[in-house]
Amino acid sequence: MTTLLETRYRAVLRLLPAYYRREREEEMVETYLWDVDPDVQDQSRPTLGEVVSVAALAVRSRLGAGNAPRRYAVLGSAVRLFALFAVLLQAASAVVDRILALTWATTSGANQWGIFLGDFTGHGVLAGAVELARWVLPLLWTVAYFALLRDHRRLAQVSALAAAVPTLYPLVQIWTLDFAPSDSAYVVAAALLAWSSALTLCASHHRDAPRATLPAGTPGLVFAASCVLMGVSIVALPDGADTAWAPVTCYLVAALAWLLYRARSADRLPVAGGAAALAALGLLLLVVRITAVYPWLDVLPGTLRVGVLAQAAALVLLTAALAVVSGRDLLSRGR
Repeated sequence: MTTLLETRYRAVLRLLPAYYRREREEEMVETYLWDVDPDVQDQSRPTLGEVVSVAALAVRSRLGAGNAPRRYAVLGSAVRLFALFAVLLQAASAVVDRILALTWATTSGANQWGIFLGDFTGHGVLAGAVELARWVLPLLWTVAYFALLRDHRRLAQVSALAAAVPTLYPLVQIWTLDFAPSDSAYVVAAALLAWSSALTLCASHHRDAPRATLPAGTPGLVFAASCVLMGVSIVALPDGADTAWAPVTCYLVAALAWLLYRARSADRLPVAGGAAALAALGLLLLVVRITAVYPWLDVLPGTLRVGVLAQAAALVLLTAALAVVSGRDLLSRGR
């Protein structure tokens, strides 16, 4: 006779995908019920730890763990590539922003250097510590990127989570205000990009997942190229580049290069989930691009307005193209 506890365990196990339940459900239920007195099984419930464990297993099994079916394997590959691309983009952006800020502060005279230091020293010890953390912690995106590609997964996960923390501070500031600042939508979009990157890294690069690899190039060379591309894009537009300009420019060049490579390559399906990963990242960057510029669109100089609108249009076109390619890839792999 089925007890209430067994029913509850089976209900929790429904979090798992069907293929995994078919193989392991009976074994798991027997294990859970092994040392539970039958007389109290109708009064017992799965523990919180057991529920959390099953939920974590459900994530791993849906993202290509072990001998998962093809659709779960492709989904897992796409999510892992999305996390890798997003972490790379934010790592290069953080490094370039800080190098250019330091370069400007140290080469523009004592007054500019004083302004730079004033952000950390002019508002009290606590405020200075917060600003220092906001300046330093995003550099951990770089640690997460290289740690992930060297298969130090725990270090990569911790670093990515820590790097995303500074995006919460502006959200807290907005929460304490009685009005919504003009940049509130951008603050939310930036936090969404950072935390989706960190959380997908933690979820998809689990212990059963394959080792992270770049589709092309070596980690150092790809990172350096991303930094150079972002730096050049900012230097080319020194008076108008906002926080989204360089990352979006880098993404556009990389996504276009990927599409051209795929079109010319004899192997039409070079990386499972690559197009889907780039399309998802492009959609998030489109939200960041729009929210960053929308409040200031009426006051932007004509040339800069054309530039950011052209970026947004290019993002829409490339993201749509990548989505179409992703759908075709999935259909081709299903044959």
